[in-house]
Amino acid sequence: MDNPGDDVRRTTAVLLIVGLVLAPAAAQARDPMLLIDEQGLEVRMHLQAGVNAVAEQNLFWNFADTFAPTSGFDSDTRWLEGYLMPGISFTADVGEQFALYGKLSVVASGTLGTDAFDAGSTGAVALEDAYLGLRTTAEAGIFFDISFGPRPFKAGTGMLIANGGSSGFERGALKLGPRKAWEQAAILRFGRDDLAATAFYIDANELSNKDSGTKILGTDLRYEVDEDRYAGLTFGHVVNSNSPYPRAAAGGIGPPVVLPGARDGLSFINAYGRANPFEGTLAGFFVGGDFAYQWNPEINLQAWGGRFQIGYAFEEMSWAPTISYSYQTFSGDDPSTSRLERFDPLYYEGNPSSWSTGTKSSMMFLNSNVNAHQVSLQVKPSAADTWTLRYAHIRANELNSPIQFGQGTRLDDVDGTPTPMAGVSNRHLADDIYLEYSRVINPNTFLTAGASISFPGKGVDSLTKENSPNWLGGFVNVIVNL
Repeated sequence: MDNPGDDVRRTTAVLLIVGLVLAPAAAQARDPMLLIDEQGLEVRMHLQAGVNAVAEQNLFWNFADTFAPTSGFDSDTRWLEGYLMPGISFTADVGEQFALYGKLSVVASGTLGTDAFDAGSTGAVALEDAYLGLRTTAEAGIFFDISFGPRPFKAGTGMLIANGGSSGFERGALKLGPRKAWEQAAILRFGRDDLAATAFYIDANELSNKDSGTKILGTDLRYEVDEDRYAGLTFGHVVNSNSPYPRAAAGGIGPPVVLPGARDGLSFINAYGRANPFEGTLAGFFVGGDFAYQWNPEINLQAWGGRFQIGYAFEEMSWAPTISYSYQTFSGDDPSTSRLERFDPLYYEGNPSSWSTGTKSSMMFLNSNVNAHQVSLQVKPSAADTWTLRYAHIRANELNSPIQFGQGTRLDDVDGTPTPMAGVSNRHLADDIYLEYSRVINPNTFLTAGASISFPGKGVDSLTKENSPNWLGGFVNVIVNL
């Protein structure tokens, strides 16, 4: 008898093929997704689909040979993943000043082969968007917008609140990560012109076997002139969570202590901003910054994280190059104090153009007890083609303290006695290089290909007691969005 998961994977594969074949053809017609466009009512279909081929060599610097030699984990793997997201939305006028709106969508996703986390041939079909809202229709002046139900939501730059849905493992599509919507969301946004205040209550759509039950209540105040010039402040409080935290052993000697339910009661404040401070010949210069502080008196937690960015866009030059530098850092637990200083990255937007620490390394290290100097160069040979080169130098903030959740616990010689230790004994974790190419095939179809390599630092080598191999990988994907 067939496994029910096989039916899901077969259905997902068929839907993906149909979606990727038909969507570009449909895009050639005149707005074929618009079902109803009458006075005061618009109903629109939506379709998003993607397929991604991935290859990895020496995954996680081949750590499996040291920490799980009998697990059968293959550090060299290739897989194919994809998803299809059909949906329908509507907007209906309510009087002269308001509009009722909503959206319903589902995601069918799957993976063929074994991915980076040893999940093989998985897939699922699940709800994505299912929200209703009411908003004002005026283009300027005072505005109001309230919605309830599963939907995407990001606060600030996505440092803490962005990715409401989990992908990979039993859901498949690990790298594409199609799920973004929160499982439940209540969002109230109001303001005037460039100033907006947002109140939110969100519940993350996590994997069923890893659901922490985290629910966050918060507010965001934002002043935005345009997408490149803004400033804001986000405050949030975790009203419920079962998520545990690791605490470094006293003096860093011994394995980390796990504190169950430690995220419950966490509060945080996040200030952020970006500006183009000059005009004329220096108009391409930009600068940005983020800072977050977290506290929880119940477990004596005080943690911090932040980022500084600076760059220049040479828009008048051939290929319009943009070069930027950023430094981001997130506190780790200091083994010499009784206080807990581990930064909780919550649900950050983890892609190379946003808040990932490195590229390959971001699969190994969460934004906790790490810092990174990152440089990027982007060029556009044509309106349809973009090349981006990224480099990241990644280090640990605290030695002998958990990185991510405490992986890397090892035996070190302490006064002649083999003793379990957490974290690393050298701050240098890795150096990542990533080259990406993007092509706009048509207004609805996009191709992206990338290749990356991660060179392990002395901190990573200290875990294995030897020179770890370089970690290489590449991918190519196509996304259709109607």
